[in-house]
Amino acid sequence: MEINLNNTFDFKKITYQVQGWLTENEGHYLYKKAKNVQKNNAIVEIGSWKGRSTVCLASGAKEGQGAIIYAVDPHQGSDEQQQKGYNEKDTFKEFKFNIQTKKVDGFIHAIRETSKEASLKINYPVEFIFIDGLHKYKNVYEDYKLWFPKVIDGGIMAFHDSLYFLGPMLTTAIALCFSGKVKNPKIIDNITCFQKTNKISTFERLNNIFFCIYRLFYSLISFKRLCSSEEM
Repeated sequence: MEINLNNTFDFKKITYQVQGWLTENEGHYLYKKAKNVQKNNAIVEIGSWKGRSTVCLASGAKEGQGAIIYAVDPHQGSDEQQQKGYNEKDTFKEFKFNIQTKKVDGFIHAIRETSKEASLKINYPVEFIFIDGLHKYKNVYEDYKLWFPKVIDGGIMAFHDSLYFLGPMLTTAIALCFSGKVKNPKIIDNITCFQKTNKISTFERLNNIFFCIYRLFYSLISFKRLCSSEEM
């Protein structure tokens, strides 16, 4: 497990009244990674909703090198959000209000399009990408295939909800075990991330496989504990 805490970043303050499912550890991770992204490179976020993760990324860019966050989301609601009880058909107004209120809108370029549509337009070198769009396997895998070629060597891909949703869990497992071009996998609460590289060693390949096995057991144990706590 990796926990990146930075006392200069007030997660509760920056995300106050911004709805979302990002945890404090995850927020600190996004902040720290965005802070280190070079100004000439891009940060891409797939799935912004109301901006909880976006303001964390932008806060890091603001205090770091000044990279721009390309926040990709049609803001038209989704079946997944409706299943959770959120029936808004247009979340862009609230998203825009949140990033302006937190004074980070100058570092965010909102793109009201699908991941596929945005991938045809964004041709900047991507140093960090946070994928948190639709969680079905076909959608997450498509996001991976669309954006992996745009990530620079040494860049990071991070997938949210990778412990309890089959789409991001399976996609990251396939990338780690079969691509031969990713290494250094880590878990931050419900985020799985890894680094892109041109070539991996035998040790790094084995490490990727063992990581996926460990993550599977960790996910099963965590899910069992969650179910037990809900039954109490």
